[in-house]
Amino acid sequence: MSHKKAVVIGSGIAGLASAIRLIDKGYVVDLFEKNESAGGKLALLKNDGFVFDTGPSLFTQPEHLETIFSLAGEPLSSYFQYKRLDNACRYFFENGIIVNGYTSKEKFGEELFNKTGEAVENVVSYLQKSEERYHSLAKIFLNENLHEIRTWTNSDTISALKKTSPQLLFKSLNSFNKSRLKTPEAVRIFNRFSTYNGSNPFQAPAMLSIIPHLEHNEGVYYPKGGMISIINALYALAVKKGVCFHFNSAVNKIEVKDGIVQGIIANDVFYPSEIVLSNADVHFTYQNLLNDKGAANSTAGQERSSSALVFYWGINKVFPELYLHNIFFTKHQEEEFSSLFQLKRFYHDPTIYINITSTMEAGMAPAGMQNWFVMINAPSGTVFSENDLNEIRKSVLWKLNRMLKTRLEDHIVFESMMTPADITANTNAFEGALYGASSNNMFSAFRRHPNFSRKYRGLFFAGGTVHPGGGIPLCFRSASIAVDLATRPARS
Repeated sequence: MSHKKAVVIGSGIAGLASAIRLIDKGYVVDLFEKNESAGGKLALLKNDGFVFDTGPSLFTQPEHLETIFSLAGEPLSSYFQYKRLDNACRYFFENGIIVNGYTSKEKFGEELFNKTGEAVENVVSYLQKSEERYHSLAKIFLNENLHEIRTWTNSDTISALKKTSPQLLFKSLNSFNKSRLKTPEAVRIFNRFSTYNGSNPFQAPAMLSIIPHLEHNEGVYYPKGGMISIINALYALAVKKGVCFHFNSAVNKIEVKDGIVQGIIANDVFYPSEIVLSNADVHFTYQNLLNDKGAANSTAGQERSSSALVFYWGINKVFPELYLHNIFFTKHQEEEFSSLFQLKRFYHDPTIYINITSTMEAGMAPAGMQNWFVMINAPSGTVFSENDLNEIRKSVLWKLNRMLKTRLEDHIVFESMMTPADITANTNAFEGALYGASSNNMFSAFRRHPNFSRKYRGLFFAGGTVHPGGGIPLCFRSASIAVDLATRPARS
């Protein structure tokens, strides 16, 4: 029987995946979660027959989930079902153009040509190059620890870097997109992929042009039961494999002696452990669990990613023109991002994202109604007053009413809201930033906190605020990297 002990702090995607991987490595694992159930940013809201996923709503790369279940020797299909979608997102423009973001580069190219006049070959070429760059660079920047010399002396790494165009690092994503796409609608669509890690396409490097590959080449999927079903599947697997969960148990302190982790204190009880893996925000971990203000300030030195303001609306009407994923673009994209990142203010004409799972599955809303998850980007570190929130709500309604030719406020029969302050309170996200640091400069990938602590032996990190970044696929990768580092023979 194993006597090796590991503690995981937080039960987000990366925390659950890390716990299962540690069990696979032979550890006895205790997982501590301050909330009453697993999930982190992925949670559930139910009211009056409406069901909402409260957090991330896009599901790509299901192979990461397949890998976890394969490691555990369990069939994923017994826990989780999903289907591939033909359309990744429906895009709405102020000029009346509506574009379907098909999950086929050829079909998407034809759609953009028919709706905007963008040459099919421009789109197909863009996505072909996106796929090539993804496969050559992802194994370095997404799968490996960037903070070890051996990563950079590896022959595969050297070969991939030789093939990397300098413009991917030195050009902004917007400049890169404008050089390859000719219509403003196409540029705007491909710019918005920077928001997948909370960044500004007018500052973030063109390296982010690999992201569209995930949607338009690999595909977008819908998980039966909504996004919370991913958490439910991982939680059920973790319980079956022997992870011991401690809910309503906020970790108060990580105990350290002579620079070596000894365990944690939760609810005034000491739990000894040779490995502590934090799925909490890295800034929160240093500031609140280690009382290390120097390390915390170091992580805070990087520009924060964007946050979000979300309205959960139960709508007593079906809008057939809307799909699972919908984007209503601003007229002035550069002004919007400047407002978010430079001025730290809400923009009066926001880009609006609407997720409606009732378009995919009965039971997510009462018959003849829809469940709208309405999200706008918000500046991190900004506290909105009640008056601010009322004005923002008016702006969102004004835009949607105009573009959908309706009076939406007459159809809202249930309403709830999540602000950046709520995100901080619920998930300990520093300044409400959804992805920790932004990717608004060419060195962002190298400056993101590694999956281990240089200062405290035995302390490791997984999740969206550390390498390789935010979003569900990267959280799975983060767990893999962190557990590999934590369980290497020299550290075990």
